[in-house]
Amino acid sequence: MIPFDFNYYRPATIEEAVALYMRLDQKGKWPLYWSGGTEIATFARLNQIYTEAVIDLKGIPECRALAVEEQEMTLGSALTLSEIHDSEIFPLLGATGSGIADRTSRNKITLGGNVCSELIYKEAILPLLLADSDVIVAGVSGARRLPIAQLFQRSMQLAKGEFLVQFKVNTSYRLRPYTSVKKRKQSAIGYPIITVATLTTESGSRFAFSGLCDFPFRSEEIEKILNQHELPVGERIRQAEDRLPAPIRSDMLASANYRRLVWQVTLEDLLANMEA
Repeated sequence: MIPFDFNYYRPATIEEAVALYMRLDQKGKWPLYWSGGTEIATFARLNQIYTEAVIDLKGIPECRALAVEEQEMTLGSALTLSEIHDSEIFPLLGATGSGIADRTSRNKITLGGNVCSELIYKEAILPLLLADSDVIVAGVSGARRLPIAQLFQRSMQLAKGEFLVQFKVNTSYRLRPYTSVKKRKQSAIGYPIITVATLTTESGSRFAFSGLCDFPFRSEEIEKILNQHELPVGERIRQAEDRLPAPIRSDMLASANYRRLVWQVTLEDLLANMEA
C-alpha cells in the first residue's frame, strides 16, 4: 500500500498536462507524471518517493499513438511493452521489451516509463539507440524533437516539467536483421546480468548494452571494432572492453569479473552466429 494520499489528474492534451504540472509544482504538490505507474508505486511503498499529485499521460492521444507510415514509425510513450510486442510494429523493440519483468507487469510498464526509469537497466532504450530514433518532448516551452543520442546521456536529460510524448523511428529499420539476448543469473524474470541488442545495417552491425555498466549505452567506437572481421573475435572483444564508457558493474547479481565473462561469452556467440 502507498503510505500517503495524492490527487489524480488525467489531462486530455499535452498543453493541459504541462499547465497542470506547473500549477501543482507552484503549490508545492511535488507532481509526478504517471504513465504505467509501476515504478512510482514500488518506490512509494518503499518510502523512496513522495508526491501529492500524479498526472496520468494515458489520456493524451499523442502519447498513445502507434503507427507505421512510409518514412517513419511513431511509438507513443504511454504504450505498454506488451502492446508494442503484440503489434509487431518494431520487432527488435518488441523482443527486447518482452524480456523485461513478466507479462503481467509488461501490461502496465510503458515505453516512456522504462526509458525514464530510475533503475540502471532501461532496456527499451537499446533498440531506440540502435535505430537512431528521434524523441518528441513536451514542456513549458512547447514541444521539441531531438535525436535520442542528444537527449539520452546515460539517462534522459529532461528539463523540469517535461515529459516524453513519442519516439520516431525510420521505417527502414523495422525489418532489419536483429538479435536481443538477455542473460540472467537464475530467475526467468529477474534483472539481467547483461542485455545485448544488435541491429544489422548496410554499413555493418550495431551493438547496444544494458547491465554491463551503470547505464545502458551504444558506442560507435566499439561497433567499429566489433565489425573488423579481419581480426579474431577474441581480439575484437578485448579491444572493445578497453573502450567501455565506464567500469564494468559489480553488484549483488554478479561481480565485475563474472559480468565481464558473461559479456565476453555472449559477444563471442553473437558474432559467430552473425558472421556465419
